[in-house]
Amino acid sequence: MFRPVLFNDLKQYSWSTFRSDLFAGLTVGVVALPLAMAFAIACGLPPERGLYTAIVGGFLVSLFGGCRVQISGPTGAFIIIIVSIIAKFGLGGLVMSTFMAGVFLILLGVFRMGVLIKFIPFPVVVGFTSGIAVVIFSTQLKDIFGLSGTMPQEFIGKLIFFAQHIREVSFQPFGLCLLTVLTIFGCQRFLPRIPAMLIGMIISTLVALVFKLDAETIGVRFGDLPTSLPRPTLPEINFSEIGHLFMPAVTIALLAAIESLLSATVADGMTGDRHHSDVELVGQGIGNIGAVIFGGIPVTGAIARTATNIRCGGKTPVSGIIHAITLLAILMLFGSFAKKIPLAALAGIMIVVCYNMSEYHVFLRMFRGPKSDWIVMVLTFTVTILVDLVAAVEVGVLLSALLFIRRMAVTADVKLLRNEMQDPDETQHDPQATSEKDIPDGVAVFEVQGPFFFGAVNRFQDIALGALKERPPKLIVLRLRSVPIIDATGLNVILDFAQRCVKKKLPLVLSGVQPQPLKEFKKYGVTEVIGKENVCRDIDAALLRVREILAQKEAEAEAEHPSES
Repeated sequence: MFRPVLFNDLKQYSWSTFRSDLFAGLTVGVVALPLAMAFAIACGLPPERGLYTAIVGGFLVSLFGGCRVQISGPTGAFIIIIVSIIAKFGLGGLVMSTFMAGVFLILLGVFRMGVLIKFIPFPVVVGFTSGIAVVIFSTQLKDIFGLSGTMPQEFIGKLIFFAQHIREVSFQPFGLCLLTVLTIFGCQRFLPRIPAMLIGMIISTLVALVFKLDAETIGVRFGDLPTSLPRPTLPEINFSEIGHLFMPAVTIALLAAIESLLSATVADGMTGDRHHSDVELVGQGIGNIGAVIFGGIPVTGAIARTATNIRCGGKTPVSGIIHAITLLAILMLFGSFAKKIPLAALAGIMIVVCYNMSEYHVFLRMFRGPKSDWIVMVLTFTVTILVDLVAAVEVGVLLSALLFIRRMAVTADVKLLRNEMQDPDETQHDPQATSEKDIPDGVAVFEVQGPFFFGAVNRFQDIALGALKERPPKLIVLRLRSVPIIDATGLNVILDFAQRCVKKKLPLVLSGVQPQPLKEFKKYGVTEVIGKENVCRDIDAALLRVREILAQKEAEAEAEHPSES
């Protein structure tokens, strides 16, 4: 049932569980603060939009989601999508596409598509995740080195821009960025229980203030942060742009679904619990709609924050709600102090995010696997960097589908066995095997193995139709015991083959037809052409039918041409 897990957990909620959720929620709220601002700034938006997303989106997903410990908010995966949508359609286009994505996510959950989302090929996920990390890093070059001017949107353009302005590099922002990165890694290494990114941001901010370093701050670029949530506002619907925003909205929805379900799966592995995929998708959809109504950006499950929630003792979605309330309290009480944070410090946080996203060890390990898989990964990675994520996902999934069809076609095989059913070694272990002497002379036996679909019919056509032309037998047995499924193309090929046999007055017997192909044969008319009596349950019944047909043909031949005695 589509019941949020929070509703079930509250029935047996206890004070001890609340204490665990409270500590975890407060901790994750503090951890999410610098990330939320950094993600928004990386998108070219004011930092408060990231906070609105984490507050509203995180609250709604915890309220309506299907994972007990999921923490949702803005993530790095959306940065390049958001940047490209804003560049093409403006902020209004981002609002509308995010709203549409929320609706798509709800529909995916309602129609129980949560399981199918997990079938996105792993090389595609690795390719676009690593590509996103590289692109995000390129967007931070300006703040890392304190460059002036406007960076181009394209990846190559960013590199050219950096090369042209390399003489303008300011070592003060670079030093603050480096200090932030080293502080974060140091805290994670020696003080793993404290919020490393928040400590890195605070230390860099204090250093910049004490030594009066020349580094651009949030206040210089964006002004003061608001100290409350904005009023909810529904997006203005422009029907002329909906068609153009359809694919960006689908991409946001797919990424939100993939990342949230991946995060929930990781959480299951850490807690031993089991999330509800479809309910989680509905919750993510509601979270995205709510976030954009309050001025936010796309929201999804965040693996790092979810893992932090679990390590700090989070038990139920209450911890996610407390995380959102904590962020709101920080915004209301300390929002005015955020303007003093150097952008170089937030750039340092993004460098750590990019490092974690890249998973370079996984990327390199993929080259040890099948060549076709790492080709898909590299192509997806390249398209992500040079074009955009929408095209990368389309190309990666399409190429993976084609490779899957090719692999399935290779596994399917057709063998022509004349006067023998199987190899001697195989006969010893197969209870359905039949020895050579059981096959009458002049009978050709074809055995089809594997799914019989559009990618595997060429092999059958080459062998079966070729046999009809070269040395037509007296009778044909088609063994289908190893064919679990058949599609319309396979049905049409079998029907065409049966009709050719009828024209040549060549009897055709089917052996070992499984339930799904048998059902489709009846619906498609194959059984009618072949004859119901010629569709047999196994090889023994097929051989019995073969002898009956041959005896009948011999009797007919004897009647037409009596032998001389």
